[in-house]
This record gives sequence, structure tokens and C-alpha cells, in this order.
Amino acid sequence: MTHANAPAPPRSTLVVTAHAGDFVWRAGGAVALAASRGEQVTVACLTFGERGESAKAWRAGKGLAEIKAMRREEAERAAAVLGAGVRFFDAGDYPLTESAELTDRLVALYRETRPDVVLTHPAQDPYNGDHPAAHRMALQARILAQAVGYPGDGDVTGAPPVFFFEPHQPEMSGFRPEVLLDITEVWDTKRKAMECLGAQEHLWAYYTDLAVRRGVQLRRNAGPNLGLAHDTRAEAFMRPFPQIARELA
Repeated sequence: MTHANAPAPPRSTLVVTAHAGDFVWRAGGAVALAASRGEQVTVACLTFGERGESAKAWRAGKGLAEIKAMRREEAERAAAVLGAGVRFFDAGDYPLTESAELTDRLVALYRETRPDVVLTHPAQDPYNGDHPAAHRMALQARILAQAVGYPGDGDVTGAPPVFFFEPHQPEMSGFRPEVLLDITEVWDTKRKAMECLGAQEHLWAYYTDLAVRRGVQLRRNAGPNLGLAHDTRAEAFMRPFPQIARELA
């Protein structure tokens, strides 16, 4: 029984990513901001990125099991830095194959975490088919989790808003930065989480520069009275569904 005066549960964010590093590069600031406000953040890593995003380890002569363990440890450390929990599905990358079983596991996670916000990949990425596959399963699971007749544990959920985080090649992926999130106050945290991902050290500089560029755009569009610093850092997102509002802002 729920008591009338019981405190409301903390807000919940669910991040569905194809590979173990995706949530850090693309949404680490959003994750750190939510966690810093006492919100529950859960990251679903569908794969470890062991085949397609661990070239440095393969060239060093490491085997599959060793690479999986290394990527898992990196992602766990990065999630801890950001303040998130992480679940590993170990579904295998390159290719990540969509399946009813994998989608069902995501439905169970939706019903368990009951997200207020969902972050995932956009629909297009001509350079990495794992990302659109994760996108499709994340949205399908969101729909199924709302269906009273869908079998499985847990109560049905509502329809949480979805934000698509920025892909590595935005111009080639039809990505338009519709939402710019100010992550300046947690930028150092995101950078520390990025540095946990030694298997992809070559991306540290790229995503640092991207945060600066999106920060410039944020300042340009924020209006004159917010007092934003010149070192503003930001992340970009798209929205696939309408924003619900009582006033325009």
C-alpha cells in the first residue's frame, strides 16, 4: 500500500546504448547531471563493443574473453564516476542482432526502472549498424512496456519522453541538434569518465572538442540574460516525440 505522505521516488533515467562506451561519449554529461540531482540513472549496454570498438586491444593481441572483461571494467568505472548503474546484456556486436528475446529483456528493464526519461541512439548511422539496431529495440521496448497484455514481470509503464543523443558523424546521420544541454557544471566529471575508456583513447580529444562546439551553440541560442561563461560545455539531443508544455519557453 502507498501512503499518502510517502516521499515520491527519485526521477529515473534509462540510457540504452549499443556498446559499452557510447553512453559516456554521447550522454555522459546528461547522466552526471541527473545523478548529481539525486536521480536514479541506469545504463543498458547491449554489448561490450568487443569486436567493433576495441581495435587497440585486438592489435595488442588480446583475445575475445579478455577484451570483454576489459571493456566491462572500463564501463563500470566510467558509470561509477558519472553516478550511474550499468547493466550488461552481452548480446554481441558487429553485428548487434535484433531479437524478441533481447527486446523482452529491455521491456523488463523499463518496467523495473520506470524511467521518466529515455536516452538512446538516433535512427540513422550509415557507419555503424549496431546503433540503429539499439535504437529500434529501445523504442520497441518502450511501447511494449506500456501494454497491459504484454507478458512479463512488473507493472506497465507510462510513455517516457525520449531523447536521441548525438552520433559520431551527425551530418551523415540526419542528426539535428534540437536540444542543447548545458553540462558545464559536470564537464570535469564527464572528462574523468571518458578517461576510463582506455580502449578508445583516440576519442577523448574529439568529444572534448564537440562539447566546446555545442557549448558555443548553446550560448548563441540562449539569449543575453543567462550569464553563461565562455567555457560553456554542452551536449546535443533530438526529440522524436512532441514536447508536452503548458507554456512556451
